[in-house]
Amino acid sequence: MKRLILAGVLALACGASALAQTVKVGIIAPLSGPFSSNGKMWEATVKAYQKIHGTQAGGATVEVVWKDLADINPAQARALAQELIVKDKVQYLGGLYFTPDALAVGAIAQEAKVPTVIFNAATSSILDKSDHLLRTSYTLPQVSVPAARYALEQKLRTVVTLVSDYGPGLDSENAFVKTFTAGGGQVLEQIRAPLKTSDFGPFMQKIKSLKPDAVFVFGPGGPPTYAIIKAYSEAGLKQAGVRFIGTGETSELDLPAIGDAALGLETALHYSPAHESAMNQTFLKTSAELSPQVVLNAASVGAYDGMAVIYRMVEATKGQRDPAKALAAAKGWQWESPRGPLKIDAQSRELVQNVYVRVVDKDASGRLRNREIKTYEMQPDHGRSTALQAK
Repeated sequence: MKRLILAGVLALACGASALAQTVKVGIIAPLSGPFSSNGKMWEATVKAYQKIHGTQAGGATVEVVWKDLADINPAQARALAQELIVKDKVQYLGGLYFTPDALAVGAIAQEAKVPTVIFNAATSSILDKSDHLLRTSYTLPQVSVPAARYALEQKLRTVVTLVSDYGPGLDSENAFVKTFTAGGGQVLEQIRAPLKTSDFGPFMQKIKSLKPDAVFVFGPGGPPTYAIIKAYSEAGLKQAGVRFIGTGETSELDLPAIGDAALGLETALHYSPAHESAMNQTFLKTSAELSPQVVLNAASVGAYDGMAVIYRMVEATKGQRDPAKALAAAKGWQWESPRGPLKIDAQSRELVQNVYVRVVDKDASGRLRNREIKTYEMQPDHGRSTALQAK
């Protein structure tokens, strides 16, 4: 009965706003708490996108409604999505930093038929939960397979993996291990750290004792990831010749605090603010003008391109509520982003994009950055059943 009532309320909400001249977009983001720097960055990025591209699409004004989700909380994520749809009458949802929250909102998106663009959550299986979900970030297999290929190309033959023990970490571990071992590499040990781990010293001492050529790392971002790099440095692994290969661990948000300990760390990811293109320079300049206090990292383009996809859907539907037409316009779409060329795969609804190997060094002003040194072009989500094929 409650489900029927909710469905009825959602239907009324849909009908009431079908002809609205304002299209509302609800974004669920960590605006407070330990990951608030990423939420603030999304706010700055959306502001920059609308400054560059305007607030009009399909003859309608695009209005963004923000909701704060400070930490992993699927029940609250579901409640916020319901509030945005029923009370705020949004036509589209976006944001969602963590996988468990994205999974919870996926059920709401499916029931209410609301196209939802995930800006960050990176577990491969998320989009299987609803055919109304799209993603403009990345998946961990998408970047972990190139990381493994890079390790093999660098003649690294033994690796220990250290990942956070939840969906994205397991995705990353599985993709890296499968690719690395298939190429002749040996994984000495697979370490999974509880998500709330703050002291990685014992793990790093164990890794040092195993004497691998490298450690492959996935951390969830924020304080835990900073703690991983700190422990790697303090354990003397770099001096011992153990290379650090990761995904997004050298975030620009953390580099100033990490300092020179980050120099030489190698990661495979879909974007660095150091990416050289005119479009990226426009994005960086506009963001700096509007939000000078905000530091951008790889998560920023998830929001930038999330807005691009939403604008595409609004344009295709002329601002009307037509989920099927909106999703059809997004599937198979190709465009240029500050990160490079992008395409939404028409079948999986996943983003196909370049993955860049980056190394931390200093720019001409002495500021730490992630400099791109190698490109793996137009990578799919390697977490799909047919994905771990040579490309």
